[in-house]
Amino acid sequence: MGHKVLLVGESWITSETHYKGFDQFGSVHYHLGAEPLVKALDGSEFELDYMPAHEASEKFPFTREGLDPYDVVILSDIGSNTFLLPPDVWLRSKTVPNRLRLLKDWVADGGNLMMIGGYFSFQGIDGKARWRATPVEDTLPVTCHPWDDRVEIPEGAQATLLDENHAIFAGIEGDWPPILGVNEVVPRQDAKVLARLPEEQGGHPLLVLGAHQMGRTAAWTSDIGPHWLSPEFCEWHGYAQLWKNLLGWLIARD
Repeated sequence: MGHKVLLVGESWITSETHYKGFDQFGSVHYHLGAEPLVKALDGSEFELDYMPAHEASEKFPFTREGLDPYDVVILSDIGSNTFLLPPDVWLRSKTVPNRLRLLKDWVADGGNLMMIGGYFSFQGIDGKARWRATPVEDTLPVTCHPWDDRVEIPEGAQATLLDENHAIFAGIEGDWPPILGVNEVVPRQDAKVLARLPEEQGGHPLLVLGAHQMGRTAAWTSDIGPHWLSPEFCEWHGYAQLWKNLLGWLIARD
């Protein structure tokens, strides 16, 4: 029997203006950032539903019945406003269920939640992701800073593993490929930090595990694909194994 995973976020649109002498024209591009993870989980025991960021405002569940089929929810590079300001609120000033509270209650009752880093994860670029002081932050094994929390590492950083014998690292051997950035977070006192950046590059947490009442939670503070994950990381033999192991830990109950 497979395990259902809902990945929310990891899409964006870019608009460009091209100038050619007197003339100019515009172009628009739509991007999906989760292809490496989708490929890694293809054919595995984890059945992934991928909800791009532009769909989440209206399609992310407003009820427990919508969340309960899933074993794990992953929030990746998507800010809290997408959940707090659906069209009924933003355009029509109606009241709707607070989906951040819904997620917190779902985790408390045994759901499993992971946040993955990015420009709109944790507190994010210019602090605009705004996960700090939300019900979702209450469930995570880390807390968010109240400022722009990006740590850019153009020279690359190699993960330092703090517990190489942990089940999440099973089947992963050798040095990890470089990481080009993370969100800076603060681990909770009862959380377990499994990997971090080298001390000379700040020692910031990379992978943190925790729990919220009956549910398990995890924070991966880098990306699931470029640009913070190098192409070498996404093509690395350990990439797929890492995510399968991490999802397996989230759904396990010792």
